[in-house]
Amino acid sequence: MIRYKHIFFDLDHTLWDFETNSNATMAELYEEHNLSGRGIPSYDEFFSVYSAINEKLWDRFRKGYINRNELRIKRFTQTFLDFKLCDDALCQTLSERFLVILPTKTALFPGAIEVLDYLKEKQYPLHLITNGFEETQKLKLEHSGIGHYFTHIVTSESAGSLKPHRAIFDYALQLSNTTAAESIMIGDTLEVDILGAQQIGMDQVYFAPGDVQAGVSPTYTIKSLAELKSIL
Repeated sequence: MIRYKHIFFDLDHTLWDFETNSNATMAELYEEHNLSGRGIPSYDEFFSVYSAINEKLWDRFRKGYINRNELRIKRFTQTFLDFKLCDDALCQTLSERFLVILPTKTALFPGAIEVLDYLKEKQYPLHLITNGFEETQKLKLEHSGIGHYFTHIVTSESAGSLKPHRAIFDYALQLSNTTAAESIMIGDTLEVDILGAQQIGMDQVYFAPGDVQAGVSPTYTIKSLAELKSIL
């Protein structure tokens, strides 16, 4: 069994249940601002449209086509346009409120605390590499109670680079005083977490609780976080 010296986790969709927490946040916003009375017929339609647009904009952000502020506001303005609505002031308010409410949500994937405790007991140094925004990610860790598990929290802002680019991984390794050969990356996205780690020679664990995507061959694939115990 390979003995890794440092373990790097992704946060959103890997430990912190982004879909559940985002859904709860958007439901609050839908009610808080009476969006049903503004021409958006149902919450389910609202969240479905928003989620698709948000995913596309995050892809553009990772590729450098848009900046952080454009991402934050466009995901709401484009959602409104899909419903043939235009209210820039409300979209700005929704953007601001989303960033206030979202990090206070605390849903984690099943087994997250158990596996973090297990890894800590085995004395692995644990770190995060996340494309999320610095302030938001730190608030998520604080509210969900898992921040204390991690020695280093590397965000795209602190590294000046986004996964899957090499620079963010190099920065994380340098900060943690380790090498790619001694480390392993655990994440949910093949083209971001897994490919990024592969490109620097780091082993990877692809966390795929739903459908397993094709295209990149990770070192390991797991359906639940508990399966990490058989690897580490």
